[in-house]
Amino acid sequence: MPNYRYKAQDAEGASVTGVLIASDEQDLHERLKQKQLMLVEAKDLAKTAHYKPLKAKSLSEFARQIGTLMHAGIPLVRSLQMLSEDEAITPQERKVYSDVTKEVMQGVPLSTAMESLQGVFPQLIINMFKASETSGGLDDTALRVSTQYLKEDQLNAKVNSAMTYPKILMGLIVLVVAVIFGFVMPQFQSLFDSMPVLPVPTQIMLNISDFVVHRWYVLVVGAITIFLLVYFLKKVPAVCYYVDMLQIHLPKVGKLFKVIYTARFARTLSSLYSSGIPIIGCLEIASKTIGNLYIERQFEQVIANITAGEPLSVAISRVNGFVKKLESSIRVGEEAGSLDRMLNSIADDMEFESERAIGQMVAYLEPVMIVIMAAVVGFIMISVIVPIYQSYQTVGKS
Repeated sequence: MPNYRYKAQDAEGASVTGVLIASDEQDLHERLKQKQLMLVEAKDLAKTAHYKPLKAKSLSEFARQIGTLMHAGIPLVRSLQMLSEDEAITPQERKVYSDVTKEVMQGVPLSTAMESLQGVFPQLIINMFKASETSGGLDDTALRVSTQYLKEDQLNAKVNSAMTYPKILMGLIVLVVAVIFGFVMPQFQSLFDSMPVLPVPTQIMLNISDFVVHRWYVLVVGAITIFLLVYFLKKVPAVCYYVDMLQIHLPKVGKLFKVIYTARFARTLSSLYSSGIPIIGCLEIASKTIGNLYIERQFEQVIANITAGEPLSVAISRVNGFVKKLESSIRVGEEAGSLDRMLNSIADDMEFESERAIGQMVAYLEPVMIVIMAAVVGFIMISVIVPIYQSYQTVGKS
């Protein structure tokens, strides 16, 4: 059923706005009537323009400017107008901010206006703004959100930077192999044809070279097929679940992934809890920002246990995919009555550990890629040199 953003009036004539799921406008009218509200205006969010989700860097800048301007005493509407008029933003960002501004000018809360642009703003920032609108301190919450997404953007940048060298090395391996099989090996074809018997490695290389030269289109079709297969399999929840489960159980690398996921979860949980959101709501949102479906699904039981009265530290200790330091730190925070400060401390610590983990992952990948490249090139060289050396021996004996 579609989501409707509605504007209604209560029994006293006060304006009420919000978002509600209904099958159609008549159903929406009946649902609001049950709440003793009279529908004034409704808008189907599914029919609104769709935009790409904002990246962490854009979200950080959006929240930072909102927090900074409001902290200086500038009203929210004027802050949004100034943000949408900024020359440094992209056309899509300007359109998104303008749509949000229009909604806020009509009396819609900022969090509701952001939620109406489905998929543009993540639930993390929407819920933190919603909590601050209720309790006050939107400017401080916005600055906290900005720090959250700034750290996320920095972590993503470090991951991309760390993976640049392995990607270049993998590309070089593919290029070298393609050149050798497509251009170098055919140059020796006439020489090898004159030999009565060829070593097995050489025969294998010649067969591969012949296939690359004369049936290259099969490789292209195969590569496209594999790419599409992987692309669609990544959208199958069952496949993602087992891949994510395998990921954290790999030798050496699995421990590094656990550190990264723990850092991401701890930072999100710290930001949400510090904003005054109830712990159940914090866990529901934070679990969806981890980036691992196997860990995320375990939170259904975690939330059920906490609802039944179990301490957070005990419930978290059963999650397979986090480092033990998280559970220990949460327990200390619960005992000292300073869970918010302890969550922030463990988040900082885990982010430092995650940076080291990324460096270690790259340290593992680089020698592996070099060994693979050396093995491939070495095998090809042996396949070429051995028959030539054997032919020289034959000539010498004759």
